[in-house]
Amino acid sequence: MLIVLEGVDSSGKATQTALLEEYLKNKGERTMHVTFPDYDSPSSALVKQYLGGSFGTEADSVSPYAASTFYAVDRYASYKTKWGGFLKSGGLVVCDRYVTSNMIHQAAKLSDRKEKDAFLQWIFDLEYGKLSLPQPDLVFFLDMPPAYAQQLMRKRANKITGKAEKDIHERDAHHIEKAYEAALYVAKKYQWKIIPCVANGELRSIASIHADIVQITEGALHGISTPNTCRSEHL
Repeated sequence: MLIVLEGVDSSGKATQTALLEEYLKNKGERTMHVTFPDYDSPSSALVKQYLGGSFGTEADSVSPYAASTFYAVDRYASYKTKWGGFLKSGGLVVCDRYVTSNMIHQAAKLSDRKEKDAFLQWIFDLEYGKLSLPQPDLVFFLDMPPAYAQQLMRKRANKITGKAEKDIHERDAHHIEKAYEAALYVAKKYQWKIIPCVANGELRSIASIHADIVQITEGALHGISTPNTCRSEHL
């Protein structure tokens, strides 16, 4: 099984991915944790250049089609060298970001609905079709509104450099807003599991969000259908 946790920047993906992996391992599942982009691999070189501003200092400076190929190649290299065999042998892979990130961040650059849908179809054909990457069995979207995400982002270091400066996505407030709008559209269109990260104007606890993710994951492992938008007792 391939499980993906997705969301805008600073939505808690890394934390929740790690917690889910730990939970599954404690249950006795053969589990691997994968993060994209794979910054430790040479395959992420173009991604680093893109996010660092080498091709343009704003997210919209680079075509969504061009930017998507940078991430797609990095994913392909990771799949072929690190986790593809594990998944095929029956392992359970938990991903912090995946093809779904291209669907959010790059689709955000397209305002016309027809162009956005055509782009999403192109992504499917490129990554799942031509590159033969596996489609996820379960996708969680951590629904963190931009105002809250930006508050959390101020406290977070850059994942590439470890310093306080932000990449071209993170420092572009307009892109963050558009990415969130695109994420809501894509999550509903493809029936991802939507996990609210805010309730009654307050950030939900890490534990309560994790509990929702576990509940839905258990249902998927046992073939039980669950709602696409979480309305658990934790809200």
